[in-house]
Parts: sequence; C-alpha cells; structure tokens
Amino acid sequence: MSETQTRTLPRVMSPEHIGQDLPRWLTDNRETWEPALRDSGALLFRGFGVDSAEALRSCIEATSTEWASYRERATPRTAVGDNIFTSTEYPAKEVIPLHNENSHCTSWPQKLYFCCVTPATTGGETPLADCRDVLASIPAAIRDEFAERGWRYRRHFGLLGFSWQDVFGSSDHDQVEAYCRENAMDVEWGADDSLTVTYVRPAIHEHPITGEPLWFNHGLFFNPFSLDPEIREVLIDSVGVDGLPYNTTYGDGEPVPEPVLQEIAQAYRAHTRTFPWQRGDLLFVDNMLAAHGRRPFTGDRRILVGMADPWPPGVVTA
Repeated sequence: MSETQTRTLPRVMSPEHIGQDLPRWLTDNRETWEPALRDSGALLFRGFGVDSAEALRSCIEATSTEWASYRERATPRTAVGDNIFTSTEYPAKEVIPLHNENSHCTSWPQKLYFCCVTPATTGGETPLADCRDVLASIPAAIRDEFAERGWRYRRHFGLLGFSWQDVFGSSDHDQVEAYCRENAMDVEWGADDSLTVTYVRPAIHEHPITGEPLWFNHGLFFNPFSLDPEIREVLIDSVGVDGLPYNTTYGDGEPVPEPVLQEIAQAYRAHTRTFPWQRGDLLFVDNMLAAHGRRPFTGDRRILVGMADPWPPGVVTA
C-alpha cells in the first residue's frame, strides 16, 4: 500500500500491486489506516476496483463493528441492498451543501463510505471540509455564542418534503411521540395531521477518540440561508417560513443574523477540498472530522453509500 505523506483531504492510498485485495488489507492493517483516517479525516482508496454494493459492503465489514441506520430521513435515497444506499438523489443541477451525516440527531454514524460505480461526465465531486479547521476559522465570538446557545432545529412535515410517516417509520402517533420523547424532541400536531418537531442540539462536539473540538451540526445546512435565493423566495411566498420543511435558529429560538450565517459559510468555503471521482474509488470518511456535500453534474453519476459504527451507543433510533 502506498499513500501521500502530507495531511491532505482526502489522503489517497493506492495498491502495491495489481489485484490487491482491499478488504483483506484493511482487516490486516488497522494500525496503518486508522491513524491515517484520524489525521486526514478521509481516505481515498484508488485503484482497488470498489465499484459495486458487494465490494463496498466487504470494505465496510472489514473496518467497522456495527452498521448504522439512516436516521430521521432528510434526503431521498434508494436502498440497493442491506444497509447500502444510493447517494442523495437531488436533481443533478443542485448543490448539496457541506454537512455531517445525522449531526442534528442524538446519534450518528462515525464512519461513512462512498464508492463510485459511475463517475459523472462533468462535475459531481464530493467536496470535503475538515471540521477542526472549520471551527478554528469561525470568529471566536460566534463560536462562543453557539457553544453557549446551540442550534434549535425545526422540521415541519406538511405540504413540502417528506411525510412524518416516512421519516419516523410509523403512522402511529403514539409511537412517533415516544421516539421524540426519547430523543428530546418537542412535538406539535396540526389539525391537518401535519407534524412539527423542534429540538436543541450542540453546535460543537468533541471527537470521541481524539478529543478534538469540532464544528459538527446541521445548523447551516437546514437553514433557508443555504437555499438558492430564488428557490427560497418562492418557497416562503408559497408556504411561509413556518411551512418550510427545515429551519434553524439559536437554541433559545432567536434568529441567527445573516452576517453570522455568512461567516459560517465562509469558514466552510475556506476549507473545502475536492477531487474528481474515478470508477472504483472508495472514499472512507470519519463523519465527525470531515463534512461532505455534492457538486452539480452532468451524465449518469452513481455513487453508493454505507454508514457504520453509530455514536454514542444505546440511543433509540427510528
């Protein structure tokens, strides 16, 4: 196995010989790839031909101890096998902003895996940003404010977006309310059987292994600020702010000023790194250390995704 020697995102690792078995190498060399993942935040295994759900599953099983579920569904995906999904199926022309998977939930996967079955004709990169560096680039006053107040999330299941039945995996009000209570979410039912949930989560976490502080949240991703301005205007005109599927504020409900949101967005931009996908690439991401997104593309892009090692353990999941 060969690799780049400086801290890059992602760090590229290549086979030592043609036909090298990647799952076997991963099983036998944890002492090599695990520190590299902690240092870089993401590893790109290139040249191993990981281009199917079966090959992806073998790599995940070689590097993890437990599969993680996709909690409180927020984007469209298609299952292609046990615990393997397509990447988010938004229209090709749309940008998916940087985020950490399930960082608005009470538990999340520590490890994410992406494999490239078909690269886009143009574009379609999966940008990455180091969450240690993002946090360090946010002005201290803003960091301190969020450290104290956190983010308040509001998800409304009404005319737009997913139904609450799909997101929580049940059509039973009592079951949904029980899940929400277990996960510190406030519930409000509408007369039309719509559902609004609100919950407060931290903006900054410590990595469970390294202890490093991280900007780890969905605050900007779920804020209307992240929408294309024209789309945002149309949606608000159509359903009003309270009818939007997602919104975020400070933890006490006070709106976050746009200049603050701009500073956060700039911190992500300053540390965004990209690479062009090649067929057979495996991208292995520490979900807490590195945020990810998607660039617009043309062609028949197909990226498969798996998630593993939920943290913290023992949390009620939908």
